[in-house]
Amino acid sequence: MKSHSLLWLSVAFPMAFSAGFGPASAQEQPKLEQVAAFDHQVTGVTVSEDNRIFVNFPRWSDDAPVSVAEVKPDGTIAAYPNEEWNAWRNARRYELGAGDHFVCVQSVVADKRGSLFVLDAAAPAQSHVVAGGPKLVRIDLKTNAVTKTYKFDEKVAPQGSYLNDVRFSPDGKFAYITDSGVKGAIVVLNLDTAKAWRTLDGHKSTQVEPEVVVSIDNKPLRQPDGRGVEFSADGIALSKDGKWLYWQAIKGKTLYRVDTAALQDDGMSADDLAQKVQKVGENGVADGLLIASDGAMIVTAPEQNALLRREGEADPKMWVQDEQLIWPDTLSEAPDGTIYVTSSRIQDMAWFKPGNPASLPTKLFRVPAAKK
Repeated sequence: MKSHSLLWLSVAFPMAFSAGFGPASAQEQPKLEQVAAFDHQVTGVTVSEDNRIFVNFPRWSDDAPVSVAEVKPDGTIAAYPNEEWNAWRNARRYELGAGDHFVCVQSVVADKRGSLFVLDAAAPAQSHVVAGGPKLVRIDLKTNAVTKTYKFDEKVAPQGSYLNDVRFSPDGKFAYITDSGVKGAIVVLNLDTAKAWRTLDGHKSTQVEPEVVVSIDNKPLRQPDGRGVEFSADGIALSKDGKWLYWQAIKGKTLYRVDTAALQDDGMSADDLAQKVQKVGENGVADGLLIASDGAMIVTAPEQNALLRREGEADPKMWVQDEQLIWPDTLSEAPDGTIYVTSSRIQDMAWFKPGNPASLPTKLFRVPAAKK
């Protein structure tokens, strides 16, 4: 694979941001505001074109009673689209169908075209994939009714997979999904034909980078048995014109991109597609990615409790740093430019701190749009 320099984004910079990447001053950085607090671990957030806010709670360390919820103006939540879709429980896995219930939802994304999409990895605790569970569910935001369920077979979501996040082409015809599981990949879904296929399956760009160690407070984040963070292709972003798809692994520092026209060609060979992958530069350890309406890429930086911004050809710069951002996870932009971000507290999970409770309280924050 050839490495390319880009005009839009810069080339590599040091992985560790502690040197020369301190917090912005109180006068410079935007104010972080709390929107809601939850009793369970949140990951995804999205804001629709009419300012409705949705979040999701994956079944990682506890059997969350709600998988997808709408956040009301007062900060309370309501199961969405209804209680029945949220009725699945680990303890009831043989009683309820995995194909028409949320099993382990990792992401929710409003497509700005009247629909909410729910990405269900169907792998509680990021372990075994529940048969018939992996799917992308489309919900009509006017009727609050499920209108389409795209189910993924074992060729698309095999055991060991964990479908993580999704972006949609501007014309609404394709979805691009990261698989952050054992063997990273990008899944492409034709929304018109419902045909889905894995691409860059096992390719270097979608895998963990062995030399990278995710650290919190300058200490490697590890489970009691010594295992660290092992998430493959995770963060994903799409250029405003839909031409370029960007992604990176959490256990990684490198940002990659590929022309979406190549992804949409399901007849292209793996070798030919691999030749089209471009190395953009380095973000350091990052989880969520978002290309905002102003063209800047916003990057969550769990090791720094921060959000970074990449603008033009410049390296990422510290944008918001706050001790409340305990593992900033997923990003979404509201119509007025306000940026929403979840704090999923991954480093505080019982996986890494066995004395902590299975049900981990988390929060949703926002960064108000700059006044013009």
